[in-house]
Amino acid sequence: MNRDEFLAAALRNPVNRIIADGMFRLALPDAWIVAGCLVQTVWNVLTGRAVDYGIADYDVFYFDADTSWEAEDAVIRKLQGAFEKLGVKIEARNQARVHLWYSNKFGITYSPLQRATEGIDRFLTRAAQVGIRPAERGHDVHAPHGFDDIAMLTIRPNRCPNFRADLYEAKAATWKARWPELRILPATDSQS
Repeated sequence: MNRDEFLAAALRNPVNRIIADGMFRLALPDAWIVAGCLVQTVWNVLTGRAVDYGIADYDVFYFDADTSWEAEDAVIRKLQGAFEKLGVKIEARNQARVHLWYSNKFGITYSPLQRATEGIDRFLTRAAQVGIRPAERGHDVHAPHGFDDIAMLTIRPNRCPNFRADLYEAKAATWKARWPELRILPATDSQS
């Protein structure tokens, strides 16, 4: 699978396309639609399911130097209002402030990031390390490990600084329950 094939499959889900295009109009700084809603749409295309099957939420990452909760809450409310008619759950997170709460929630240090794509790079699975955003001509795609794991329905650990085997295994198990075709590599996989 190449970039264009991935993008075409991910955008077959009209919600992904509407959110991506809407982020451009809302002018959120360094904003990307990321992870599960993209890769799960592609899995659905590959396995012949409805494009929105199994998608719990649609994640938006952005990067704003204002790390106050009030500023992030304003963006969350802005996105909810803009996409309310879609009837889906949208989770927006300012990647500039993740280090402020991550250790309390997950018990592991999370160093400050410099851009939204660094948050994508820290997903626990390589397959989830994808993001798209609208550009002047088409879409930008961020996929540091490419698309092979997505195309091969493979879940591989991403040995990032915040990696925890228990969280990886829990995420993989929830996905496997919805997409039994997935091949889950162990958290101790040496090829990650």
